[in-house]
Amino acid sequence: MPPIQITSTEQFNSLLTSSRFVVADFYADWCGPCKAIAPVYDSLSTQLSRPNHITFTKINGDQQQALAQAYFVSAYPTFIVFENGRKTQTVQGADPRKLNEVIQKLASEATKSDSASGQAGEGSGSGGIWLGAAVPRGYSDITDQIDQKGLELLNRDSQHGLPKTLFEASKPSALAGKGKAGEKDWVESDTDEQLMLYIPFQSTLKVHTLHVTSFPPSADDAEDPDEVPMRPRTVSLYTNRSHVLGFDEAEDTVAVQTIEIKPEDWDSKTGTAKLDLRFVKFQSVTTLVMFFVDGDGDSDKLRVDRIRIIGEAGEKRAMGKLEKIGDEPGE
Repeated sequence: MPPIQITSTEQFNSLLTSSRFVVADFYADWCGPCKAIAPVYDSLSTQLSRPNHITFTKINGDQQQALAQAYFVSAYPTFIVFENGRKTQTVQGADPRKLNEVIQKLASEATKSDSASGQAGEGSGSGGIWLGAAVPRGYSDITDQIDQKGLELLNRDSQHGLPKTLFEASKPSALAGKGKAGEKDWVESDTDEQLMLYIPFQSTLKVHTLHVTSFPPSADDAEDPDEVPMRPRTVSLYTNRSHVLGFDEAEDTVAVQTIEIKPEDWDSKTGTAKLDLRFVKFQSVTTLVMFFVDGDGDSDKLRVDRIRIIGEAGEKRAMGKLEKIGDEPGE
């Protein structure tokens, strides 16, 4: 099938979540090299497109400037390959050989992946990045910017998941219908309901929204009916700290923002609450501390299944004057 013309950021973000592989062609109507390579790109799209698996798109950078800025497009044409919503490769310029090489390799990897997974169904974790809530227009899931080696989680019950479990790309087992089978892919607090999570990033971020997913079991399904874990209620956020805060230290430190999650904020289908941040206060974030202060109930246990970071990765760069790659000076 021919490439899909992107007319909004929301449309593109939807494709990133519904299709495992997405190829984006950033172009401009005035760009000669863009027009020259368009038949090659269209041909690859016709040959290799597969619904919900490999999707080819075309993005007019002049009309969709928010997307061009979000992915740091500085020249036309620029081709970007995404896998599971993450940018994996960029081809800049009208180079048919290079473009064909990259996309054929993508198709080969997709085929191998299908054979290995037996075309696993939704909920298996192999079909793409799971998101518990919609991504705000103009922003993207930047959870992959986390430096997982530096994660710290205080007061974690060791019988459950590790800190990195919170940022896994797979759908939570509670939602996928796996119940208690297999590894426990969530975290719970230990001695009381509080958790302190330290998140370092690989680059400076602009953080717009946080998605917090929590699936506490019913009393009938809980391992210990007397200690049914709760969903988080109060979350305090601290930015650009060089280390994890102690609980006493956090209570004596003014938070950048404290959010109260109300019962109606939790999506009934995905178990996810969107934490809208005061964006102006989260413009240059290198580390984030999330202090889960209390839960929605009287238990001594708090449960968190997934966390997603939504915003912009890297320093925001001005678009400036875009080059037409492939044209010689003076043409």
